[in-house]
Amino acid sequence: MKDLSMHIMDILQNSTRAGASEVTLEVLEDAAADTLTIRFIDNGCGMDAETVQKVINPFFTTRTTRKVGLGLPLLKQNTEQTGGSLDIQSEKGKGTTVTAVFGRSHLDRPPMGDLAGTVVLTASAYPDIRFIFHYKSNETDYVFDTDEVNEALDGISIQEPEVIQYLKEMIQENIGNVS
Repeated sequence: MKDLSMHIMDILQNSTRAGASEVTLEVLEDAAADTLTIRFIDNGCGMDAETVQKVINPFFTTRTTRKVGLGLPLLKQNTEQTGGSLDIQSEKGKGTTVTAVFGRSHLDRPPMGDLAGTVVLTASAYPDIRFIFHYKSNETDYVFDTDEVNEALDGISIQEPEVIQYLKEMIQENIGNVS
């Protein structure tokens, strides 16, 4: 995957396929520690310990439409190339937390890509799921919550093109120029 927003979209879609009704995405930049942490927390169906061990194998997938699952293995590879790590915590029936830590300034860290677009497009594609996006850096602490957005929209669909464009611009403005 050419940028981190593609990894983010892949993992968010995994959460929706796992039946999550609430998904949190945290993007945490720590300049002092030189880390970029991306954490996904969902309340989906979760996995047993054996499945957690298997999901980082590219030749394992729970999907029936294909025989390989490259999302998590590629994410793991990208974290490790920057001196980082990938951690998956899950419990059957309770959900999953995936934490990817990257060397923030490492030459091999993929660029962020269109983070705001990824968040808004995923939220609008799954309007019945609560998405919480938390971005925190040394200068910024911003939270986007679809429950709050839907309340403010007062019956207007989050799927309206004008709403999608507005929300994307709002997120971009609030998180600044993330690279």
